[in-house]
Amino acid sequence: MAAPTLVLFRRDLRIADNPALTAAMRAGPAVALYVLDDSADGRPLGGAARWWLHHALTRLGQELAAIGVPLILRRGDQNQAALALAEELEAGGLYWNRRYTPWGVAADKALKAAAKERGLAVESFAVAYLREPWEVRTKQGGWFKVFTPFYKASLALGEPSAPLPSPTPQTRPTVGDVSDRLKDWGLLPTQPDWAGGLRATWPANTGAAEDRLVHFLEGAAARYATDRNRPDLDGTSALSPYLAFGEVSPRQIWHATRHAAAAEPALAKGAEGFLRELVWRDFSTNLLYHFPDLPDRPFQERFERFPWADDPAALKCWQQGRTGYPWIDAGMRQLWETGWLHNRVRMGVASFLTKHLLLPWQAGEAWFWDTLVDADPAQNIANWQWVAGCGADAAPYFRIFNPIAQGTKFDETGAYLRRWQPQAESYEPGAAGIRPFVAHAAARERALAAFETIKD
Repeated sequence: MAAPTLVLFRRDLRIADNPALTAAMRAGPAVALYVLDDSADGRPLGGAARWWLHHALTRLGQELAAIGVPLILRRGDQNQAALALAEELEAGGLYWNRRYTPWGVAADKALKAAAKERGLAVESFAVAYLREPWEVRTKQGGWFKVFTPFYKASLALGEPSAPLPSPTPQTRPTVGDVSDRLKDWGLLPTQPDWAGGLRATWPANTGAAEDRLVHFLEGAAARYATDRNRPDLDGTSALSPYLAFGEVSPRQIWHATRHAAAAEPALAKGAEGFLRELVWRDFSTNLLYHFPDLPDRPFQERFERFPWADDPAALKCWQQGRTGYPWIDAGMRQLWETGWLHNRVRMGVASFLTKHLLLPWQAGEAWFWDTLVDADPAQNIANWQWVAGCGADAAPYFRIFNPIAQGTKFDETGAYLRRWQPQAESYEPGAAGIRPFVAHAAARERALAAFETIKD
C-alpha cells in the first residue's frame, strides 16, 4: 500500500467541499488528524464551544468512517502532534485548509517549513471563506476598512467557485490504536451539567447543518429581509455554529442559496440580504488578517484614550441577566441556556455593556467567547469593536441602542419576552421585578460625555 497522506482538520469539520481531504484521498490513502490545541484560536475554547466541538468531532468521525478514512485524535501542540503522527505512520504528505488568524498563519508557516525539512509533501487549500484575505483589494491595491465598498469589490470578482462533492470512499488503511478517546478530553460538562439547554436546542445528528440550511431556504429565506431582525420569529438560518466549526462551508451556503433563488424568484430579496452576511464574515476575517493587533487594540486609535469603567458588579449583573432591562436580560438568559443569541439582541446587549455601563468591549467579547457555541475569533472581535464604536466601519458613537424601544419594536408579538423573561409584562425597566442597574437617560448622557473626551 502506498504511504498514507495525513490531512489535518481544524475549523473544517466536514467531508464535502473539503479540498484538503479530497486531495489527500487522491494522493492517499488518507488519514485524518484533529489536535485539541489550546493555542489554535489564540486562547482555549470557551465552555459552550467545547461542548459543540465534542459533537462536531463525533459527527465528523461518522462521516469519515463512511468513506474509509480513520480519524486520529491527539491533544497538545498541533504542529508537534502532526509531525509526530506523520513519522509514526511513515506518511508521505501533510495537507490542510488554510487559516487566516495571526496565530494560525504563524503556526502553519512553521509547520510547512518543518514538514518540508522532513521530506513530506505539503499542500494547503482555500475553502474557509468566499475569498482569501488578499483577493479583495481597493483600486489602489490596499485593504478595505469599510464594509460596503468591500462588499461591492467582492461581488465584482464574480461568483465563488462551486463546492466540491463528498470524496469517493477509499479502502480504509490500518493505523492501529493510536488515537485518544474523545470522551477522555472532558469537553462535555458533568458537575454541574449545564448543557441541558444546548442539547435541547441543537440536534446532534449527522447532517444537521444541511438539514438546517434546507429548512431555512424552504421557509424563512423568503422573509429574511424583514424577519431577520425579529427574535420572536424563526427568521434566520441559525447556521453560525456550523459555519464556525466548518461543518458547512460558505461556498455550500452561497451556491445552495443562489440555486434556490433561481428556482423561486420570490426568494431573491431575502437571498441577497442573507448572502451579504457571508461577505460580512469575510470582511471580519480580512480585518483580523491585515490588522493583527485587533484582538488587543481598538481599530480606531483614539479609543486608546476612552475612559472605560472598572465595575465588576455591573459586569456580573450583565452576565447573569440582572440589569433590570427585560430586553437585555432576556438576551443574556437565552445566551446562557442555548449558547446562541439572535443578532439583533447581540447588538443590544453589546451596546448596553459598552455604552450604558461603559465597560470595555473586551469584557463582553470574553464572555461571548465562553458562552457562544458559534464563537469565532474574527467575528467575535470585529463585531464587538463595531458595536462599541471603536472598530472598522463602526456605528456612530452617538448611536446608543434604547433597550426599551428595541424590545417593543423587534418583539412585536411578545413571544421573545414570554420565552426568556416571563416575569415581565413589558420591556419597561424593572418590569420583571429587578431594579434597573442604571437609568437609561442618565446612562446615555454619561456615554455621550465620555465619547466627547476622545473626539478628534
